[in-house]
Amino acid sequence: QVQLVESGGGLVQAGESLRLSCAASGSIYRINAMAWYRQAPGKQREWVAVIISDGSTNYAASVKGRFTISRDNAKKTVYLQMSSLKPEDTAVYYCHADMKLSYSSPDYNYWGQGTQFTVSS
Repeated sequence: QVQLVESGGGLVQAGESLRLSCAASGSIYRINAMAWYRQAPGKQREWVAVIISDGSTNYAASVKGRFTISRDNAKKTVYLQMSSLKPEDTAVYYCHADMKLSYSSPDYNYWGQGTQFTVSS
């Protein structure tokens, strides 16, 4: 069974930095892309950043220049390094992965359970 497990959430002060991690486990043939989303209280879930299998990355305008997404393919882990944090970054952060479970399988989407992250002013 494939699982995505996030870690690294907590409470930080504005201006500080924090790193989130998301590890994929299970029988996985290939991870096509991994991404981070977030959902603030009372708001819809929004996309934050994505990293593709070739290493290319893309970011939401609200975090560009402050957040960096990276991945360790051997560990099947994606990271989100966040700096210059703002109170509006407070949200539950979710990891998402698009992957193939075998050579001939279709692509599947998986979500982590989310990790809460709060930035105090």
